[in-house]
Amino acid sequence: MAGINGNIAWGIQPRDSSTTSDFSDAFWENRDNYLKSVNDPLRYEVRWFSGSMTEAQEPSASNWTGSDGDVVNIVFKVYTYVDSTYKELIGTIKKSRDIANKKYTDDSAAVGHRFTLDVSQLVSDQLSYSLCPINKGTWQSYKYGGMNGGLVMQDNWLGVYNNGTPISNYNVSKNGTYRKLEVVATYEVINGDEEIIDASGSLTSNELTVINSVNQFERDSLYYNTDFVFNTTSPTAAEPRRFLSRCPNWYYNTTTNSVAYNKKVRMSEEAEWLQFYVKDSYNDADPADYYNLIEIYGETFAADGVLQNSFVLVDFNSLLEDNTSTQFAQSQNRMLVQNVSPAFINANAKVPQDAARPYAATIAPITASTHRYRLYFRGNYYSQVFGVWTSVISSSSNWYEIDREDEKIPYGFVRFHWLNSMGGIDSYTAKRDIVEGISIGRDVVERKSVDRTWYQNDTDRGTPITNTDYISDTMRGGDIYKGGREVSNVNAERNQSVYTEPLNIEVAKWLEEIMLSPNVWIEKDTDATAMGNTMNPYLRPSTKEYIPVIITNTDIETVNQENGLVKFNIDYTLSHKLITQRN
Repeated sequence: MAGINGNIAWGIQPRDSSTTSDFSDAFWENRDNYLKSVNDPLRYEVRWFSGSMTEAQEPSASNWTGSDGDVVNIVFKVYTYVDSTYKELIGTIKKSRDIANKKYTDDSAAVGHRFTLDVSQLVSDQLSYSLCPINKGTWQSYKYGGMNGGLVMQDNWLGVYNNGTPISNYNVSKNGTYRKLEVVATYEVINGDEEIIDASGSLTSNELTVINSVNQFERDSLYYNTDFVFNTTSPTAAEPRRFLSRCPNWYYNTTTNSVAYNKKVRMSEEAEWLQFYVKDSYNDADPADYYNLIEIYGETFAADGVLQNSFVLVDFNSLLEDNTSTQFAQSQNRMLVQNVSPAFINANAKVPQDAARPYAATIAPITASTHRYRLYFRGNYYSQVFGVWTSVISSSSNWYEIDREDEKIPYGFVRFHWLNSMGGIDSYTAKRDIVEGISIGRDVVERKSVDRTWYQNDTDRGTPITNTDYISDTMRGGDIYKGGREVSNVNAERNQSVYTEPLNIEVAKWLEEIMLSPNVWIEKDTDATAMGNTMNPYLRPSTKEYIPVIITNTDIETVNQENGLVKFNIDYTLSHKLITQRN
């Protein structure tokens, strides 16, 4: 196979750790952040240099030397995956060189050729969301997530036995929350016969992870996403290590409560999620140290601020690599989720321990006098140098306040879940002025009307007709119950509306995401969801289920200086339309 003249290397990559590349001085310090937004540019550039050739000069067959030629095209192969054993090729893009860069002073062209590509739009189609079933502690597999978005998978395979196999290994969608991304560049050159042929060699980009988040120009001072890496430094204002939510109930310092908002949660709620991405379970700088406890640590407080109980949540541990009794593998690189709802905490929280696993005892830490609780991500690591265990806080703290307002029956509160702008799942319970109705449209057709000039007699030439002689009650004449204009189809939607509590600016800015999200659900408890719980309480451990809705608001008010607090009127319709008969 042919080779290439000169030298070829990566130029721009979304993730670059080199301190000598152009990135070291030109871009933000977090250029090596492993976690990226799929809705930001994901640019890849290959640079080719051969002698003094400039960007304005054409590759030439006359430069063919032996088996080496000038580079004409770069073929970018884009791979996404969750499990690196099964990389999926989602696109192959052939790219000729970029338009020449020319110096503004003398119009001279830059040396070399550059081939640049943005793959963000291609990769974004691979990402949607992953819901964890209501009342589960975490989803079943980090590779497949929970209830994923995207296309509905074919599901007609049961097995080889007459009664079928209850669980199919086929047609299962990989995790919709995140993907690993890798780009491989190969080369095409021009030979002495002016043929475009493949050249040997390739470039493989740095691996990174993309999630379905969005960064706003007017809000985010830095295009960031938080990935958790355990080390000995605590969260700071510059590096708060947040969970994947913009709810203003967080603060980077876990020893104080400086949050703008204590998120309201109800004792009956079974689905309140913290999503987070863990890159490494211990720091590269301390390879002799290892972690054997990684947990969501919680504390409950009375109304006067007195500490009541401490507890830990460790359901997500089952998804960590090398989850042994002594330590975890360093490289994790996976999206995790933990249920932190009051009902789940009281049923499944564990008693904190200093060093040993497994967690033997459970605790119900939220009592009748509990006013609020806080949660943060931490780990216990063992120093082989000093022979001691040390607890390390690795995230900001999130604060929750118990809402004990009685539910208005029959007008039950409406609990929303949605894909938020940081790529996680948020939730909020709206409770005020609930309205429900139906909007209806009809398709009407004109049909032949019946003959109304006669009715059939009840005798046959004077002989009474018996009941058995009538084949149908509608036979022969007087059938005016049909004909004329008829409804051929009814189109109906169930429209609903609910108001939020009065909101301050921080909370209103957060809740506007309900209106902006492409994926919104409400919780409903129906006969169908109860049946699902009865059929498989492990898969559906709650009688509640996510029901998709479409938000129909066209505008909302998030700031009102005159009134101060604002309220949202959330208008929505069920994504599944009302099913009606056809005529």
